[in-house]
Amino acid sequence: MRVGITGYQGLSDLTEMLVRGELWRLVTTYGPYELVGVTALRPGPETWFAHAVREHGGTVEIVLPASGGPLPATELAREATAVHRLAPVAAGGLGEDLGRALVGMIDELIAVWDGTEDGPQREPAEIARLTRAAGLWVHEVWPEGSERPS
Repeated sequence: MRVGITGYQGLSDLTEMLVRGELWRLVTTYGPYELVGVTALRPGPETWFAHAVREHGGTVEIVLPASGGPLPATELAREATAVHRLAPVAAGGLGEDLGRALVGMIDELIAVWDGTEDGPQREPAEIARLTRAAGLWVHEVWPEGSERPS
């Protein structure tokens, strides 16, 4: 099962604790040998998810935008089974459109967000919308007591 992740960045310590618990609960519903976590590996839910996938015995693939810098020098990045860098738009690729790329690579999505489409961080809502439009399942993760980023 290929599972992608998107979510708010800059979450509070309390929200991190709540979200990490829910991510672990979701990750462990999959068999470890069938689970492939697909992530841009940005700070916050995307990295927490990748850690949970690896701790559960699954594998991680990383997707990077065309203009992204070098792969982060982290253990997660070194252990990734694949790194997908998007081709520039000028070359016929998706460029910076991580959302469309992610949806094309997964079977299900975990979206760490409060379900609203307003506010400064709209990417999780947009990726969830694209995922549903493709007929794929979206797990919305926003545990009670979570705080929106400021």
